[in-house]
Amino acid sequence: MANAANPILRFLSWSGREGSVLLAVGIFGGALIPPLAAAFRDFITPNVLAMMTLVLLRVDVPGTLAHLRRPLRVALIVVVQLVVSPVVAWVAVSSLGLDQGIANGVAIFAAGCASTASPAFARMVGLDPELALIVSLITTALVPLTAPPIALWLMGIDLSISVGGFMARLLLVVGLPALVSLALRRAIGPARLARWGDAVDGILVWIVVFFGFGVMDGLAARAERDPGWVAEAILAAFVADYGLNLLTTVALRPLGARIAATAGFMSGNRNMALFLAALPAATDPRIALFFGLYQFALFLSPFLLRPVYRRFPSLSA
Repeated sequence: MANAANPILRFLSWSGREGSVLLAVGIFGGALIPPLAAAFRDFITPNVLAMMTLVLLRVDVPGTLAHLRRPLRVALIVVVQLVVSPVVAWVAVSSLGLDQGIANGVAIFAAGCASTASPAFARMVGLDPELALIVSLITTALVPLTAPPIALWLMGIDLSISVGGFMARLLLVVGLPALVSLALRRAIGPARLARWGDAVDGILVWIVVFFGFGVMDGLAARAERDPGWVAEAILAAFVADYGLNLLTTVALRPLGARIAATAGFMSGNRNMALFLAALPAATDPRIALFFGLYQFALFLSPFLLRPVYRRFPSLSA
């Protein structure tokens, strides 16, 4: 009843329910309004911290522990995400004659960890946010060990990711939100947290929207210089995102429809921020531009795929 009487809670609850639409609109806002993107550029890290805090606040602890009791299943999903996917992607792009910058960008993208926003996106489309959280955390921790040798082997690109520095950053991005979310759980209490669930999701949606504004900074100016290349890169990004999603879902179908669909969804939604920070200065700038343009496929995925997942009752929460 409190939610119905409070206009702010009503607005946030509506935002949580309509998150997929807001994300789809928001990513175009950052691309089409350069001052808006520039204004949020310096808030990317705080947005990531706030995003992870709310993701952990909304996670179902028993559901998370249930997945951890199936370590071989989780390990298989992680191996597909970090090892199998980049090899498959490289074989595919090598046979298509794509621009080399785009081809390299697709292969490196496929070697990436699951997006930090994967649990929130999974909740929006009705998949398993607890599995998405576990795989996101594990792949984020392992990607400094897997991505550099794969990129060097496939493309001859040296991804100079400092494992020590990355682990310190990971501790900040995961450890601090974990402590804050635990404190909030105690302060709010389970009853109110359940009652305010949609509102919390709404706050999370707006944080992700603001994050999307920031990562689009500078892309509009670059797109004006070579619109044909940009169109090819965006098309490649969508095919890579949804193609890996479909292939992973089909390959892991023996694990169960819901598990396979969640794994596929994560396989298409990858975190490119790490690679943007790790690419050497001499790296082809088209790769970094591809990573930025990929954000369209990432942010539109809940909006485009939610109706698809809803057609299959076995995938619903």
